[in-house]
Amino acid sequence: MKAILFFSLFFALITPASVEAAPAKSIAKGEPADPGVHTLYLQHCSECHHPERLGAMGPALLPENLHRLRAKKAKGVIAEGRVATQMPPFKEILSPDQIDALVKYIYTSPNTPLIWGEKEIIDSHIIHNEPDTLPGKPVFKVADLFNLFLVVELGDHHVTLLDGDRFEPIHRFPSRYALHGGPKYGPNGRFVYFGSRDGWVSKFDIYSLELVAEIRVGINTRNVAVSGDGKWVMAANYLPHTLVILDGEKLEPVQVIPVVDDAGHSSRVSAVYAAAPRNSFIAALKDIPEIWEIPYQDGGKGKSGLKVRQVDAASNEVIPGKKGPFSARRIKVEVPLDDFFFDQSYKNLIGASRTGVPGQVVDLDAGQKTAEIDMPGMPHLGSGITWEYQGRKVMASPNLKDGVVSVIDLETWEVIKRIETLGPGFFMRSHENSPYAWVDVFFGPNRDAMHVIDKSKLEIVKTLRPAPGKVSGHIEFTRDGSHALLSIWDKDGALIIYNGHTLEEIKRIPMKKPSGKYNVHNKVTRSAGTSH
Repeated sequence: MKAILFFSLFFALITPASVEAAPAKSIAKGEPADPGVHTLYLQHCSECHHPERLGAMGPALLPENLHRLRAKKAKGVIAEGRVATQMPPFKEILSPDQIDALVKYIYTSPNTPLIWGEKEIIDSHIIHNEPDTLPGKPVFKVADLFNLFLVVELGDHHVTLLDGDRFEPIHRFPSRYALHGGPKYGPNGRFVYFGSRDGWVSKFDIYSLELVAEIRVGINTRNVAVSGDGKWVMAANYLPHTLVILDGEKLEPVQVIPVVDDAGHSSRVSAVYAAAPRNSFIAALKDIPEIWEIPYQDGGKGKSGLKVRQVDAASNEVIPGKKGPFSARRIKVEVPLDDFFFDQSYKNLIGASRTGVPGQVVDLDAGQKTAEIDMPGMPHLGSGITWEYQGRKVMASPNLKDGVVSVIDLETWEVIKRIETLGPGFFMRSHENSPYAWVDVFFGPNRDAMHVIDKSKLEIVKTLRPAPGKVSGHIEFTRDGSHALLSIWDKDGALIIYNGHTLEEIKRIPMKKPSGKYNVHNKVTRSAGTSH
């Protein structure tokens, strides 16, 4: 099976009930594979998906990576192939019984332990262009390098570089499969880092329009973060249960940190964030009630080669080895908090749990909880934004389960308004120069709707339906806030540009399921209207 076997793991394909990933299973307890189907897999699939199903050019074929793809859909992909990928149809080569056997095989956990550690990470490292060979200035001309956008197109796994002044594409290039967590810019906006679900981290140079380096840090990776000084990149893994630190220049591996508590319980990492004002990374853990803060300002001092602690991906036990220079400050909380919002200072963290407890406010300086917030359903704090309302700073968050936007006072931590929407939403955006906050209705029968909220009144003033029947999502603003860009999440989708003040449509640019779009200035400065 060549290249891409399963649909994107991004949230465009999931229902609210399946937002939370299934608990991690041991991948050392599977039934012994039928020798016949194993041979069939090696013959037709291993070249692109790895002999041990760990993924290579194509994704990893393990139950932990396939839990959002139904087996019936997988059968269809094997039989019919996938358009715009290197995955060919196998219906003329394999019988229906053979396809059924392969599907059962890839949805069964292996019966031998799998390790993704020092050797695997190092062996995967690719240098596409040495940093000292890159040009000193861009190979294209635009009015404002900080008003560029990167648009991730999930429909055919490409990224488009867009001029945010003229709204014209500059360059389009292929990406790794199933990018997740949004690209992260270095401090001057020139270099951008991507993370894919299958563990690949890629560094791209906007000036030369070329890849610099790539490396595979895990089997199932959630996202990446870049330090405020651009020296370090950290990746968060679901499998194995690790955080991986890379050198920001060439993506050379520096350290693997096992995510294990005092009792030996390990955890998937939901996400990692760069807290530039604190000179640290902050990790959200899925399975243990801790928040991890990893300082990076003095990281790497005395580094001699690769300093790694390996983790057995089956048992999640630490394999004896050297301990590296980065260490975690572990803040204990009442329940696992796997979705975060930070205030602009990064002193206060608001965490959400999937267990139904109230939102938790944690003072990162003190290392303890200071308040609770009464938020219904499943707030998507990672998409939270802030603005000034009647002389006070407020934060607003959409909700993945309920049709509501919660508006919270950031001093008292009280919910001052619940704005009812037409259904659960995923993304929310605004800009300091805009009177409006935009929130989508990402799930349910009204998923084609986009609400526009007046920030001074905390009321919906307009509901747009730019493509009836198709999902509208992920607003992003230009550098000055004058225009808002909206995605139509469809294979034959589009990027729609609106006047940010009159709400009039200005232009449509056809794209292949554009998901996120990321303005250089807004992300580098962490505009109050965009998420971290």
